[in-house]
Amino acid sequence: MAKWGEGDPRWIVEERPDATNVNNWHWTEKNACQWSKDKIKNLFTNFKIDGKSLQVEITEVEKCDGEAVANNRKGKLIFFYEWDITLNWKAHISGVEKEIEGKVAIPNLSEENSVEEIEVNTSLKEPSKEGEVVKDFMYQEGRSKIREQLAAYISSLKEEFSQGMILPKKEESCNKGKSVTSINNAKTLMNNVIESKKIDTSKVATSTLNFSQTFICTGDEFYNALTTPQMVSAFTHSPAVLDNREGGKFEMFNGNIYGEFIKLVPGKKIVQRWRSKRWPDGHFSTVTLDIEQQKDHTLVKVSQTGIPESEYDSTKENWDRYYWESMKRYLGFGTFL
Repeated sequence: MAKWGEGDPRWIVEERPDATNVNNWHWTEKNACQWSKDKIKNLFTNFKIDGKSLQVEITEVEKCDGEAVANNRKGKLIFFYEWDITLNWKAHISGVEKEIEGKVAIPNLSEENSVEEIEVNTSLKEPSKEGEVVKDFMYQEGRSKIREQLAAYISSLKEEFSQGMILPKKEESCNKGKSVTSINNAKTLMNNVIESKKIDTSKVATSTLNFSQTFICTGDEFYNALTTPQMVSAFTHSPAVLDNREGGKFEMFNGNIYGEFIKLVPGKKIVQRWRSKRWPDGHFSTVTLDIEQQKDHTLVKVSQTGIPESEYDSTKENWDRYYWESMKRYLGFGTFL
């Protein structure tokens, strides 16, 4: 609900020491064209797709026409990309001496399409019986592997170009360039704030929240989205402090949400000691996220114990609004219809 967003810098007029783009209100843009071409080339050149009796290798990115830009408007990150890609490939079938060649055409890689909607069309250089075997393999299995690489490009684009797009506030600019020691001191202060509020909360009536969400990304990508400061800042539209190790503290949404990482299993599991600033002083819940990567998506099962009963409905709504919907929109993790 609205109370969670109180203090959000997008809605408060503030000073900036450089008098530039106050509150990130004006449209700013970064060109990501050449970076994207290099990234796509890196992802696909010599990329291999293995089957039971054959192997397809992408030998060259023949064509990569289009554009990509990252924009910041009113504190929101918006990514535009549109690419028409052609890949050359060669294939070897066990027991067949002849090398088979062909192309993969990807005409509609854009933010308007979810990853599973991206066209991946395979053609042969020369028609043959063996070539049809490879073509069928690429349709049945190769398309999903190609789309995984395209999803990796989208995720990397948003992670790379999220950095520096949200301009710092006055106090953040003043801190720019301080030593690592100063940053660590800030983390220590945050830790002390969390620990200083520990009181007896055994009398707080609590509830448990269980739900699941589906994301079009890999398990590692989802894990990184909640443990990498740049990616957290991208979907929360605010600075984030994360010490992504077991026992490390985190602070998000301008201090409205903070806590501690209890357990971290990359790509598999995140357990947090988690609280909202609105909750009774010193009261924390336990959030467990089980990350299960499927063939073409990732299923995340969430369990949150220890939610104050009075905060149950708003907590559930805020997870949907400020975490899941924002991650799907701004990190490109999409949703199934």
